[in-house]
Amino acid sequence: MKYTIDTHTHTLVSGHAYNTIDECAAYAAGIGVTHLAITDHAPMMPGSAGMLYFSNMKIIPREKFGVKIYMGCEVNIMNYDGDIDLKEYGLRGCDVVIASLHIPCIKPGSIEQNTNALIKVMDNPYVNIIGHPDDSRYLVDYEKLVRAAKEKHVLLELNNTSLNPDGPRQGAYENDVQMLNWCKELGVSISIGSDAHIKESICEFDRAYKVIEDTNFPEELIVNSDYRLYESYIGRR
Repeated sequence: MKYTIDTHTHTLVSGHAYNTIDECAAYAAGIGVTHLAITDHAPMMPGSAGMLYFSNMKIIPREKFGVKIYMGCEVNIMNYDGDIDLKEYGLRGCDVVIASLHIPCIKPGSIEQNTNALIKVMDNPYVNIIGHPDDSRYLVDYEKLVRAAKEKHVLLELNNTSLNPDGPRQGAYENDVQMLNWCKELGVSISIGSDAHIKESICEFDRAYKVIEDTNFPEELIVNSDYRLYESYIGRR
């Protein structure tokens, strides 16, 4: 394992994941993970938690089993204007917020509509990361996306789960290569997320590492390489 920071994981609170916070933290500690972001799905994902869950996360210890814990959420982009499914009352409880396009919450639009949705959601000061912008069901203009991320100080995610050939996000490798090449050209930072829905997938970055290697992507633009760099991007902007 190269990096010991995972910026995107889920617990059973998401409704389709299978471990508790403590189970994830204990497993992470056992494999040498130092920093773990728990980013459960926001309310409009079927089976996930309500707003009160996120607003009350201040009571959760930010260190467990020697692992630094960041409590956050993965909000759902609900329309092409970039509106999300968590109000400020819930967002204030989060250390980090990922915003993503998900089939249960928004149907794929045109490349212009999808790109606009991702760029507009960056205007929300609580949004820190654009989650898995590599899904070929949601075609995106990567030059526009990367330029907007640079302007608004938002991370773009390289999602290891997206790269699973048996998963639903087909074409992710080609999309990620295109996105990372633009990030490299414009000096835009990325986060690598496992998108783990079970503890054994935490910090599983094998497919993401291949994209990094194939694009010769610079380590100084990967926030997983230094928790201080990651922390400079999270929280309310």
